[in-house]
Amino acid sequence: MSGLIDLKTVAGARSTHKFARLSASKVRVVLDLIRDEDLGRAREELQFCDRGAATIISKVLESAVANAENNEHLSADELYVAECWADEGPTLKRWRPRARGRATRINKQTCHVTVVVAQLSDDELETRAARLEASGRRTADADRAARVAASKADDEGTEGNDPTTVDEETTHTEDMTDHAAEETTDDVTTIEQNETSEDVADDTDQDEVVDVETPDDAETADESTDEDEKEA
Repeated sequence: MSGLIDLKTVAGARSTHKFARLSASKVRVVLDLIRDEDLGRAREELQFCDRGAATIISKVLESAVANAENNEHLSADELYVAECWADEGPTLKRWRPRARGRATRINKQTCHVTVVVAQLSDDELETRAARLEASGRRTADADRAARVAASKADDEGTEGNDPTTVDEETTHTEDMTDHAAEETTDDVTTIEQNETSEDVADDTDQDEVVDVETPDDAETADESTDEDEKEA
């Protein structure tokens, strides 16, 4: 980044992170990777960058994109990093004790990170769309539109079902349930009738039991009578 940037002349949605606990020189190394890149490419660069400043810059970039979508009503697929820079912030002074009663000053530098996103031109959008179409990929808006269309098609298919078929299935299920209940009732009635018949048969058998006098019993009775007469 050469020269000073007039913040008022930079068009687009922006986001600023102030008093970041990093030096501006370290942040500018990462900012140079995403400047003038489209949003998808900038996100990939920050995702796979191993520098500590990449995390802070990624948050600032996502904030700028949210501002563009909500305030400027722009699509994220049409955005690119128009400008980004890091300004020097206040330096915190700390001290480190050294030998012989001396001390060394520690400078903890801070910076202000700013990212500006803007909409791509029509020519760039056409070129990007052709490149995506050639590679077989689709933009996020296209994917979202495809999902919405598929969801509407599913809803229409569900509403298009014949309600008569559903009523017939419900009626058939109810008939099956009633039939099963009737069979269960008949089985219970049959079991009760069988138990009642068995009880009646047992009572009849007990009533028919009669004491039958056997010949041995008669002889024993006669002998007892003769003995009584002799004793008399």
